Amino acid sequence: MTREEKNHWGWGWQDHFGDPDQRRALGEMARAMLSVEPGPVREPVAIDDVELPPSKIAIVDSMKDWISDGDTDRIRHTYGRSFPEIWRGFHGKFDGAPDLVARPRNEQDLCELMDWAATESIAIVPYGGGTSVVGGVTAESVDRFAGWISVDLGNFDEIGPVDPVNRTVRIGAGAFGPAIEETLGAQGLTLRHFPQSFEFSTLGGWLATRAGGHFATNYTRIDHLVESIRLISPSGPWSTPQMPSTGAGPDPKQLVLGSEGILGFITSAVMRVRPRPVYRSKADVHFDDLSDAIDACRHIAQAHLFPANCRLLDRHEAVLNGVVTSPTNILLLGFESADKPVTTLLEQALEIATDCGGTCPKGPRHRDSSADDKDAAGRWKSAFFEAPYLQSRLASVGVIADTFETCIGWSEFSDFYTDLKQTLTAKMDAVGGGHLTLRFTHVYPDGPAPYFTFVVAPDRDEILDVWRDIRFSAADVIARHGATITHHHAVGRLHRPWYEAERSPLFLEALRGIKERVDPEKILNPGVLIADR
Repeated sequence: MTREEKNHWGWGWQDHFGDPDQRRALGEMARAMLSVEPGPVREPVAIDDVELPPSKIAIVDSMKDWISDGDTDRIRHTYGRSFPEIWRGFHGKFDGAPDLVARPRNEQDLCELMDWAATESIAIVPYGGGTSVVGGVTAESVDRFAGWISVDLGNFDEIGPVDPVNRTVRIGAGAFGPAIEETLGAQGLTLRHFPQSFEFSTLGGWLATRAGGHFATNYTRIDHLVESIRLISPSGPWSTPQMPSTGAGPDPKQLVLGSEGILGFITSAVMRVRPRPVYRSKADVHFDDLSDAIDACRHIAQAHLFPANCRLLDRHEAVLNGVVTSPTNILLLGFESADKPVTTLLEQALEIATDCGGTCPKGPRHRDSSADDKDAAGRWKSAFFEAPYLQSRLASVGVIADTFETCIGWSEFSDFYTDLKQTLTAKMDAVGGGHLTLRFTHVYPDGPAPYFTFVVAPDRDEILDVWRDIRFSAADVIARHGATITHHHAVGRLHRPWYEAERSPLFLEALRGIKERVDPEKILNPGVLIADR
């Protein structure tokens, strides 16, 4: 992967953005399927045409080999990939670009950088893969600083060696998902963590945001796959013990996980790996009634069958992603194993699903090779990794396509979903109409992790105000029903007000106290998780 091949403002690879005719056709599809009115096709501001304010920080001579003040580097490290960031980047608005971009070569460079930043009152923000959708890599609380530096740990990308007995491997925080899987795959192993950002995100980013991954049940988070973490703070290194498990007091690893760069830079971690799956069994279950499908998910989760895939798509989500040709709610079930057939587990899950009113038109499929990309699960997999590109393409025709997610108890879900639909439908109707879709990304014995997509096409001049109104209204509904503000997208700057309400005030003060101990000058990612006072 080279930085030049990546889109400087939108998702993924530059050549995947699409030509004007393709994007115009996508807008027409949105009109036909979602009753939204796209605008004319517009082109993004080219990277060479972006105007940046001059850097406010002079590079120290000892760091010139790995710090840049070039416009291209600064532009490419300005934003994550939330809708407002994509919209601003599309229009060439990079006024908040970092003053410098640092690529430390080792931990010594990183320590030198933090010492200098603390002395000169410079904010430093970890970049990861730049895929944050919650404002996690965009400095918006840096007025009291002399400037800010985006820190790219791409040089921390070593992988291995693997301990074949313990099935563990140390991986550098800057390693990208595809490199991790390619290296492990050569030895018949896998980390088996595939977030939607997999191609463009790093291990350090997954750990810092407590990312959700491949498994819909059981091992749902990166938390379950990590044995120990090494972090470098302005006050020194912080390594958690490398051992299978411990009951010795509060787990320091859990404090580092989800810390989003406010306590230090994760430089590496020892990860648990597993043999690549050989046996797979899967089925697609159709439901006329969404509530029946939700009941099926609950019963399967509570039966502790632990399917790798238990993803429910409502009829709108299923049609939009080309998973089905006629509207139906669909539950994608899948089991996998490296050492034994999983046919019996699938049969048990299918029995539960059919008892809840589902039908399985094509029956179960059992095979000992990779998934068939022509079936519903394969089509969903393709659509899943393609979806972020659609957001960037639709932005070019003035359409907002954005997502949010939460986690809530089964008992509370129905009232929550009704309130959410009514609230957001009213918001979208007020600006010409829109559409809200639902899927479950993960399911637990006590509740689902619902994931929502809303599509709306307001007046271009009002587009960020409309986005903010819808997203903040959704967050208020989530909080009102006692759900979490984020299941796997992290807190960042976007979710912080609701995160503060979700957490005990005493806990937030304790977290602030820890930050003040390890980062006394408060230079690390200001504005994330806790307010900068």
